[in-house]
Amino acid sequence: MGYKVAVVGATGNVGREMLNILDERKFPADEVVALASRRSVGVEVSYGDRTLKVKALEHYDFSDVDICLMSAGGSVSKEWSPKIAAAGAVVIDNSSAWRMDPDVPLIVPEVNADATAGFTKKNIIANPNCSTAQLVVALKPLHDKAVITRVVVATYQSVSGAGKDAMDELFSQTKAVYTNSELINKKFPKRIAFNVIPEIDVFMEDGYTKEEWKMMMETKKILDPKIKLSATCVRVPVFVGHSEAVNIEFQHPITADEARDILRRSPGCLVIDKRESGGYVTPYEAAGEDATYISRIREDATVENGLALWCVSDNLRKGAALNAIQIAEVLINRKLLRAKKQAA
Repeated sequence: MGYKVAVVGATGNVGREMLNILDERKFPADEVVALASRRSVGVEVSYGDRTLKVKALEHYDFSDVDICLMSAGGSVSKEWSPKIAAAGAVVIDNSSAWRMDPDVPLIVPEVNADATAGFTKKNIIANPNCSTAQLVVALKPLHDKAVITRVVVATYQSVSGAGKDAMDELFSQTKAVYTNSELINKKFPKRIAFNVIPEIDVFMEDGYTKEEWKMMMETKKILDPKIKLSATCVRVPVFVGHSEAVNIEFQHPITADEARDILRRSPGCLVIDKRESGGYVTPYEAAGEDATYISRIREDATVENGLALWCVSDNLRKGAALNAIQIAEVLINRKLLRAKKQAA
C-alpha cells in the first residue's frame, strides 16, 4: 500500500519539478494531488505520463494525505502548514517560514538525516535555502575530516531561484538587447540581462541581505553552530543552476588531494576536477542533474589549513524539489511514517 502525496504550489517552477521527480524516482505514491491557489484551479500539470488537474488548496481535505510537499511561499506556508499538519499529514516545506523554528527539523538528507525524527513536534520538516543545500552537501564530509571553523562564500545564483517571472524577465530583457527595445525591470532592482546583481532578498541592518543571513544561520543549524560563515549572494543571468566559490578554513590540516578523495566517496557529491581548460562543471551542465558538483579544489596559502573550491548544483532539484522528496524517502525508509490507508 502506497502513500497519498499532495503537492502545494504545483504550478510553480519547484512544484512542477517535484511532480517530475516523484515520477522519476518511482516514489511509492498510490495517489498524487496537485494543489494551488483558486486562480490556478483546472490548470493541467504533468506527473510522469499522466496529467493532473490542479485543485484549490483552500477547499482541500487533507485528512487522508500522508505527505504534503509545500512550495507556495512563506505566507501561504505560515497559514496552511499547521492546518495540514493538524490533519495528520507530514508537511515538507520549501519556504523560509519554518527553517529557524527550534521545533522544526531543517534537513539535507546527506548531512543530517538523523534529525528528521524530530518532525513529530509539529509534523513539519523544513527544506533549506537552495544555496545552503548544495553548500552543506560539500562541507559535511570535509567538516567530519578536519573540522571547519570558517567559511567565506560568494554565490552566483540563477534567476529560476526567484520564480518563473524572473526567468521570463531574463528572457525578455535579453531579447530586448538584441532588438534594441526597451528593457523593463519588474522582478529585479536592476537589469539582469548581461549583468550581475549583488542583492537577493531584502537588506538587513548589518548590511547583509536576507539570503546571505539564511546561508549563515541555516548552515549553523544543519551542520554545526560553531562554524562562522560570511556570504555574498549574487544573482546572475543564468536560467537554472546555482554556483558557489567557497573558501574554507579548518581546525586541522587537510590537503587538496585528501579533500578530493573524501568528496569523491561522499553521498550527493560528484567531483569533476581536472586541472585543465574546461575541467570543471558549470551550471549549464548541472541543470537537470541531481548531484552537487565540486571542482577547482585547491589549497589556500593565505590561511593556515585552508581550501578553496567551486560548487555547482541545479537549484530547482537539489536546492528544492529533490531535497524535499529525499526527506520524504527518509521518513519512509526509516519507518518514521506509515500510510494512513495501511494503518487503517
